[in-house]
Amino acid sequence: MFKNYRSVVALLLFFAGMLNYLDRAALSVMAPLVKKDLHIDDAQMGILFSCFFIGYCLFCFLGGWAADRFGPRRVFGWAAAVWSLFCGATALAGNFTHLLIMRVLFGIGEGPMGTTTNKSISNWFPRKETGRAVGFTNAGQPLGAAVAAPIVGLVGLHFGWRLSFVAIALLGFVWLGFWLWLFRDKPEDHPRVSDAERHLIKAHRPATRIAEAGTRPAGIWRYVFSLPVLGVAAAFFCFNYIQFFFLSWLPSYLTDYQHLDIKSMSLIGILPWLGATAGFIGGGLISDAIYRRTGNFLLSRKLVIFAGLAVAGVSVMFTAWTDNIIFAMALITLASVFAYMTPQACWSLLQDIVPAERIGTAGGFVHLLANLAGILSPAITGFLIQFGGGYSSAFLLASALALTGIAMLALFVRQQSVTRLRALA
Repeated sequence: MFKNYRSVVALLLFFAGMLNYLDRAALSVMAPLVKKDLHIDDAQMGILFSCFFIGYCLFCFLGGWAADRFGPRRVFGWAAAVWSLFCGATALAGNFTHLLIMRVLFGIGEGPMGTTTNKSISNWFPRKETGRAVGFTNAGQPLGAAVAAPIVGLVGLHFGWRLSFVAIALLGFVWLGFWLWLFRDKPEDHPRVSDAERHLIKAHRPATRIAEAGTRPAGIWRYVFSLPVLGVAAAFFCFNYIQFFFLSWLPSYLTDYQHLDIKSMSLIGILPWLGATAGFIGGGLISDAIYRRTGNFLLSRKLVIFAGLAVAGVSVMFTAWTDNIIFAMALITLASVFAYMTPQACWSLLQDIVPAERIGTAGGFVHLLANLAGILSPAITGFLIQFGGGYSSAFLLASALALTGIAMLALFVRQQSVTRLRALA
């Protein structure tokens, strides 16, 4: 019997995010070797980065719907098996077309991750802890990207890029075993959860007002297409554009533009992702602290998103105008710290807007819209590098979108519109 079994759940979700982004970042780290081996140019590499999100975006939504219907344990289990399988199968690719197919199938497996994580947190954590829970569990994602640079880079240098994908896939299957052993959909279903913890979680879950009132929420599409939900999706999209720009093209920026070798890139490339990890955790702590001080859940989340996107946008803008590697990495790391304060605030905000019975599906829809940035950002960046204004124009576009996200959140997510949405119950 555990006094705080939800900490075990948080660790499982933390390592899931870490493996997810380790898998996802592997191709960007190995891009110089893969391009040379398979004769792929920058525009094609941008398409490869983007095609991952074709399957990913669709299964963001379907995964969220499935988590509502079948539970996060089963959905996450199948997702982890699929993404690990096709990550390993990437090692078999012999040309651009093979890689394209593998990336789409790999994206299908990873699609349910974000919304199923959010559903798990909604089931397992009381409302006052959601900011910290989302921040901590999602902090594994940039940490995975951070360790991808040295682990994947050094394995690729010594044993070839193909073996690095196989090694990561095996780690995914190990995590899957722990998930099926230790996780249950709700604390009420788990024999290791104490009565005191079970009561605490059940009495203070996010968005439990409807279930407690004995009524059913309005149809899901009334929530999905509401202004507050679309506003959260817009802010999330603008954050994701920056995230996937860095995740896909930062290693190439360091090798092609800053002229670092792969070993140096693998070490220096850790810095922005360590900053992002600090941003994830810090953003959750700050938003919960503001909530405790003000009692205003909406304000506490919006302030963190505003500050995060504003500082990230300005930092990215100045990166476009420097050739100095020290200044560039300092600005990119600063942008990562503040940008990564925003996603957990978006997830927490969504949990307060949408009732628990609809959070998986609504979260999946938000994740679908937000991850359209994953299709656009790498491909647009690749074409800008090869045919447009180079890396400088790519940084300026990312900066403009960060500021756009602030405007969209301020316009659509207002107390009056959120109150009207809650009244649908």
